[in-house]
Amino acid sequence: MTTSTSNLSMKLLIDTKNKKVLFAEASKDVVDFLFTLLQLPLATVIKLLTKEAVVGCLGNLYSSVENLNHVYWQPNLSKDLILNPTILTSSPAISGLLPSSAAINHSQITPKLYKCPNSFDYCGSSTVTSAYNSRCVSCGNGRMTREVNFTATAASNNDSNNNGFVKEVITYMIMDNLLIQPMSTISGITMLNQFNVKNVGVLKETVVQLGMEEGLKLLKASIESEMALTTVFLA
Repeated sequence: MTTSTSNLSMKLLIDTKNKKVLFAEASKDVVDFLFTLLQLPLATVIKLLTKEAVVGCLGNLYSSVENLNHVYWQPNLSKDLILNPTILTSSPAISGLLPSSAAINHSQITPKLYKCPNSFDYCGSSTVTSAYNSRCVSCGNGRMTREVNFTATAASNNDSNNNGFVKEVITYMIMDNLLIQPMSTISGITMLNQFNVKNVGVLKETVVQLGMEEGLKLLKASIESEMALTTVFLA
């Protein structure tokens, strides 16, 4: 597992009497990271948390793919399609919060595309596919085996604020159960009323760091608990 020095921070409001995180104040990058967790394929989640730590039977399902002899697989498919699916990181600022096996840069992805070799003769189809040796849907005779070049065009990235999912103009409130909404004075007061906080003296603010270790713990807690922030930062 690749280590990383990337760290973000967020401010927790803690109920010291009940030993519970009420909510966190966080930046755009923290919210982008949490939203990125929704992009992770199940196989990646299983691999990151290790098969033994995954709730339910998914670890066994992953092991079944690992252990199944290659002679039972379709000849044009690799186990990596299931065991090591790739995703795109949404922002360079959060790419170091998960191991490199979970997220790769867009420039590293080079998809292989194939077309019918008869297209220059009598097929005339411009259709391409990523499924090698599949039947050409145009002529019905050829197989999609002729590899074609793929050139990725990088999107313009002059404004760093366009990275990720959410805007940077405000602070975000993250609840203990990872419900996220824009932060405001009114919303903070509303939350205190909702939690029936009568004595503000029991409340404590603390700043915590969010690095790879905490990122993996949040991923695990988000699956297993309704108190993810408390589980990770007060356990």
